[in-house]
Amino acid sequence: MDEDRRMLPAADVPRDGTVLVTLRPVGDVETGTGDQGGDGEELEAMLIELADGIACYRNYCQHWTDVRIDRGNGATVRNGEIVCEKHGAYFASDTGVCSFGPCEGSVLDAIDVAVRDGHVVLADPDYAFERLGPTERPDAAGGSRIDFTGS
Repeated sequence: MDEDRRMLPAADVPRDGTVLVTLRPVGDVETGTGDQGGDGEELEAMLIELADGIACYRNYCQHWTDVRIDRGNGATVRNGEIVCEKHGAYFASDTGVCSFGPCEGSVLDAIDVAVRDGHVVLADPDYAFERLGPTERPDAAGGSRIDFTGS
C-alpha cells in the first residue's frame, strides 16, 4: 500500500458523524468555488462510514460554498444524512445528494477513497493526503451567517 495515501484506520470513521481530513489538489484538478482550494492550496474533506464502505466529500455546502459542513468536530448526521447546520440542508451519506434545504437536488463533491488492509486510503489521484483535521484558515468558525444550531 502506498503509505502517503493511507489516511486513518477505517474503524475510526463514524457512521453517526464525520472525520475531517485535509487534502491538497495535485496536477490540473478543478477545485470548485469559494476558498476550498485551488493551485495546490489545501482543502478539507469529510469521511463517513457507510454500510458498504467509506464515503468522502469536500467539506462545503452546495448552497453557500464558503460554509463548512464539518466545522472540525464532526458534522451532524441524522437518519443517514449529513446535516449542514448553517441553514438546515440534508445530504444523503451514500450519494451526497441534498434531499432537503435551499440547495435541494445538488450533490456534494465526492473524492474517491477505498478501504485496504483496514485503513482508509485516498484512491483519487487528483489529491494528496496532508493530515487529519482542518486546514489552517482564519474563518475556521464558518463565517457569521445565521445557522440552525441554536447558538
